[in-house]
Amino acid sequence: MSALRTPAAPWAIVPVKMLALAKQRLAGVLPPEGRRRLMLTMLGEVLGTLAQVKGLGPIVVVTPDAEVAELAENHGARVLREVWAGGHSAAAMAGLAHAADHGAQRALTLPADAPLVTPADIAGLIDAADSEAGARLVLAPSHDRDGTNAILATPPDVFLPSFGPGSFARHLARAEAMGLACRVVELAGLARDVDEPRDLQALLALKRNDPSYAFLQGPGGLLVSTPATSIGKIRS
Repeated sequence: MSALRTPAAPWAIVPVKMLALAKQRLAGVLPPEGRRRLMLTMLGEVLGTLAQVKGLGPIVVVTPDAEVAELAENHGARVLREVWAGGHSAAAMAGLAHAADHGAQRALTLPADAPLVTPADIAGLIDAADSEAGARLVLAPSHDRDGTNAILATPPDVFLPSFGPGSFARHLARAEAMGLACRVVELAGLARDVDEPRDLQALLALKRNDPSYAFLQGPGGLLVSTPATSIGKIRS
């Protein structure tokens, strides 16, 4: 009787742009220093979560930013330095190619601005790939199912991601056109990235007692204002 084959541990790829360019859509409510600190705080949470996931391979942060690289290394992640900033999709592709070149059999990519992601979310993404025989691709959409917040690809370079508005539908169509077996998983924490002021408002509603976000709130906080509307209740 032959031994069961254990699926290879996927590498985790986290693209992060230059801090000076991060979170431009929050410019109306956060000054540059606030956006810089917010991005570093969220990245730290994402890396901390990934470090807790059993069965995960190396974590690689792809960035041109020295401060981001230092934070990543302090969290035990590998750093792939970009010579020039080509955007989220280009950084993700570089990370996936790097993983493939260094022997990874599969890899996942997720954003640095999803601080509500949990170890269970990442485990669910991996389990979806393990349980779906022949699945080459697992997609986790954003909460509005417009964007794509995670991709797990087997092998890492089997699929070229194209992030941005409408990416979830675009990725589904591309996978079908390529004939790749694809599975979609809804992951509540991972689905909640922070792009718009209302996303930040919702995040702070959950993080109101978290000292890591105290720099945004209270007297002297960097948050200029919050939008009048909310995105509604977030499932935990």
